Amino acid sequence: MHRIVVDAMGGDHAPDEVVQGAAEASLALAGAEIILVGDAAVLGRLLPRLRHDGARMRVHHAPTHVEMDEKPAEALAAKPEASIAVAADLVARGEGDALVSAGNTGASVLACARRWTLLEGVRRAALAAVYPTELRRGEKDDPFSLILDVGATIDATAEDLVGFAVMGSAYAKLVSSNRRPRVALLSNGTEAGKGPASIVAAHAALVETTELNFIGNIEGLDIPRGVADVVVTSGFVGNVVLKMLEGVSETVVRLARYAHKERLTWRLGLLALSSAIDQLKTITDWQQYGGAPLLGFTHPFIKAHGRSSARAITNAVKVAHKALAGNLCGNIARTMAELDERARRRPRTADPVPPASAEDDR
Repeated sequence: MHRIVVDAMGGDHAPDEVVQGAAEASLALAGAEIILVGDAAVLGRLLPRLRHDGARMRVHHAPTHVEMDEKPAEALAAKPEASIAVAADLVARGEGDALVSAGNTGASVLACARRWTLLEGVRRAALAAVYPTELRRGEKDDPFSLILDVGATIDATAEDLVGFAVMGSAYAKLVSSNRRPRVALLSNGTEAGKGPASIVAAHAALVETTELNFIGNIEGLDIPRGVADVVVTSGFVGNVVLKMLEGVSETVVRLARYAHKERLTWRLGLLALSSAIDQLKTITDWQQYGGAPLLGFTHPFIKAHGRSSARAITNAVKVAHKALAGNLCGNIARTMAELDERARRRPRTADPVPPASAEDDR
């Protein structure tokens, strides 16, 4: 039975929504035990009110938690028994197999990094995120693509980017039931020689990686189109892209509200499109995806959105269970070992072509 540890105190709507979501997951997953980490007194009052499988749920006490707006390092130093730290430690000690949290992202990543070990062959962990696209993919007609890294490794080397590609592909195969996910590097041009040195070198390595469906470089405009199922970049660029995508979504909503107020014809037009808009919301609802993974460690960690409802938490627990059942970490380690072995056998070649300058795009 897979043991999934849930940070019950993390998130804007914790602990109520988190506990409810975990309770619903206990009824849906026959092969999982769910361990709620948080204030035992608080959780003890909430859990009996909810329908759940008592034989497969238990509470592990943690006296405090990290607030969403606290600085990660300072908070963990001041609160060594915070729920996210205790939860990560449970997994590190072998008392749990995977972790789910909707809490402070920085504190969650730091807690895992301090207590868990990286997979063999993985240099740096990567935090991935999902975003809606025009194209769909996989057996489930999934409307989401994956981008990584979005903040765990700010400045990634070529070796890091290759590792991110392997990890992202393995995750997309498992969660989206996408047998051959298209993997791409994010750059300022589709040509192999475009981008900084790390992108050029990573491109050269990935071209020779037959284990992946590498389609080359893509540009920013290709991201929402869904040209790639897995977009690989450094944590700095990925975080900027993710925030930009969120900003565009919010701006579209504000413009629609403005249009609704300004003219009757616009209101009628929006009314006529209401069913299509509702369908779009369903398709791009991130809560159905549950969360995004922190990849590269020997255990799966699913980071749910800070505003997660019970439904999102339930789905995050299901994703964690799927990662364990599909041996996600083992598959990543195996592929990294194969790439490492091939790299050792490959004769050394000349240095990659220098990155193109901005003048080349004029």
